[in-house]
Amino acid sequence: MKINELSPTPGSRKRAVRVGRGYGSGRGKTSGRGQKGQKSRSGGGVRPQFEGGQMPLYRRLPKRGFTNKRFKKQYVTINVSELMRMEEGSEVTLKTLEEAGVIKVSAACDGLKILGKGELSKKLDVKAKVFTASAKEKIEKAGGSCEVI
Repeated sequence: MKINELSPTPGSRKRAVRVGRGYGSGRGKTSGRGQKGQKSRSGGGVRPQFEGGQMPLYRRLPKRGFTNKRFKKQYVTINVSELMRMEEGSEVTLKTLEEAGVIKVSAACDGLKILGKGELSKKLDVKAKVFTASAKEKIEKAGGSCEVI
């Protein structure tokens, strides 16, 4: 079979109905839009969620409460076990972790957060915005230091 011999499966492609091509076509004159009214006019119709003039649902429902979504801090989180990929005695920061390929940093990042899952046996100097209590304990137990920046 050659590319010029390819054809669609019979019945899979229907011809478009050409409207407004005379009354003999069955879709002439008003082109299937009916007689008068908003939907028969060009550019006519209503926007989505329009309820015919009834008070819309989004205006009927009460707006209450506060959301912290706009102000929430977004940290790049990493477990203590992943710090084992760094060299003994090295300084661990957001930048060094990114260069080592351990994490990917987005533009919306507010800093690094160290979580306490896993074990650590290397002495590392870790600089981050937030440490969990267990992470801090494990880093210092291994002989390293934790610095909040």
